[in-house]
Amino acid sequence: MGPKTPVTEGDFFRQPLREQINLKHPLVGLADLINWERLGASMSESFVSGKGRPASAPRLIAGLLYLQHAFDLSDEEVVWQWVENPYWVRRETGKV
Repeated sequence: MGPKTPVTEGDFFRQPLREQINLKHPLVGLADLINWERLGASMSESFVSGKGRPASAPRLIAGLLYLQHAFDLSDEEVVWQWVENPYWVRRETGKV
């Protein structure tokens, strides 16, 4: 009997998003239906920053705007929801 194969464990504080969220949630299903590459390509010209911080990703903006509309949130409320629950939008931004 040889040595056991070491088991690589992920970083506890950096778990993949798919391990943290309910994959049956309707927003996850909706995000899977959206062609994010096409959306990003068509919107990227509008999200160019020549000064200061880099422009926000079109996918993030589209995700926030959708959630704002779907849940009838003000600008402040949608930002608060994102700050409190960043996984809420990460699926929209592709950081899964």
